[in-house]
Amino acid sequence: MAFEYAPAPESRSIVDIKPSYGLFLDGEFVDGRGSSFKTVNPATEETLAEIAEASDADVDLAVRAARRAFRGWSRMSGKERAKYLFRIARIIQERARELAVLESIDNGKPIKESRDVDVPVVAAHFFYYAGWADKLAYAGLGPNPQPLGVAGQVIPWNFPLLMLAWKVAPALACGNTVVLKPAETTPLTALLFAEICQQADLPPGVVNIVTGAGATGQAVVSHPDVDKVAFTGSTAVGKAIARAIAGTDKKATLELGGKAANIVFDDAPIDQAVEGIVGGIFFNQGHVCCAGSRLLVQESVADEVLARLKRRMGTLRVGDPLDKNTDIGAINSREQLERIRELSDIGEAEGAERWAPACDLPSSGFWFPPTIFTGVTQAHRIAREEVFGPVLSVLTFRTPAEAVEKANNTPYGLSAGVWTEKGSRILHMASQLRAGVVWANTFNKFDPASPFGGYKESGYGREGGRQGLAAYLKEAGA
Repeated sequence: MAFEYAPAPESRSIVDIKPSYGLFLDGEFVDGRGSSFKTVNPATEETLAEIAEASDADVDLAVRAARRAFRGWSRMSGKERAKYLFRIARIIQERARELAVLESIDNGKPIKESRDVDVPVVAAHFFYYAGWADKLAYAGLGPNPQPLGVAGQVIPWNFPLLMLAWKVAPALACGNTVVLKPAETTPLTALLFAEICQQADLPPGVVNIVTGAGATGQAVVSHPDVDKVAFTGSTAVGKAIARAIAGTDKKATLELGGKAANIVFDDAPIDQAVEGIVGGIFFNQGHVCCAGSRLLVQESVADEVLARLKRRMGTLRVGDPLDKNTDIGAINSREQLERIRELSDIGEAEGAERWAPACDLPSSGFWFPPTIFTGVTQAHRIAREEVFGPVLSVLTFRTPAEAVEKANNTPYGLSAGVWTEKGSRILHMASQLRAGVVWANTFNKFDPASPFGGYKESGYGREGGRQGLAAYLKEAGA
């Protein structure tokens, strides 16, 4: 029996998108000294706003403002800093619907994900680190850990507001001040967060937001008065940042790419595993660094898993991100869509078998259907490179040892998933998999109390949890 869904769009009228936006420096919105660029709705290609592109001089003003604010913010008691973070968290909750709609319009992700996942987890991060602000002496970093100074933070376009929270909340809780650069395709929720900082009466200069593209991000991370660099994005840019700050005394955390293995054993509950496979790769259109983009399924159940997976994929609804029934929204940009198409075409040319359910894609905007490739080998580029889209490569294995070997056969080491009913097998696999996060009988679950980060070319350092505090603190006297 097929269910028909009537459109159920969220109202766009709750957000007020201005024609143009400046930079947020020293507590105020100001015009930038550089040029401007457009941010577009990837679902319609409609221009949403003109955004100021911060020049080197703008970044310098932002860093100077953050340095001035650091003197007062770092000396403020943890209890007082916590009040600001709690206030920000509560305002985020109060303006949750507005933030969710704006995120979906600017990013293309389904409203049910921005509404039910992103924004609640954003608020949770501010609540969580607000709780730490007056307890830093118990973080395991000595009796009186000290903030680093000014943090330069560069965040990606796949989770614009969530990545902001991952970086801003612990930095502020520890007494640092921030210069943050959002991605050029998704600046709007960061700029709305700047309004929230004003609403929370956050002291001027504690948070500064500079918009722009790669040159602006480069100016942030290479500024000589930035003490700490935090970056989430591609491995190629992460390597460039590492080279740029080599030889300096800047601390850095880099959260980079991934090619996670989602491993399904023959004793796994198949229906539950299929839901985990779908959530692992098609959540947020596959624009997830820890996406389960390689399915490793035990050979004895491969046919059954694939049959059920295809049936489930046939029920996924692709379309308007603001429709509450939509499962898969728009690809974030034309550039990313072309990257997904290129790697998918290469996968087919290299001999893998491509399959996607029949679905009508909108005539305008950037779209790609949920797609799987079977007959994939370790040599195929779609099994080795990060596609960063709704594309799943399926491989099989016979033994746990073979599954471990294939899962670890990647330059990345960010995440992995294991599906089995045996607890002992879960523990064994988790100990063998070279991944920063291993989910068991679930996938893509995030909690502010859990550290997140990778090995190898997936970067270094941890964000989240008590471990995330270490990235923004130094022991007294260090």
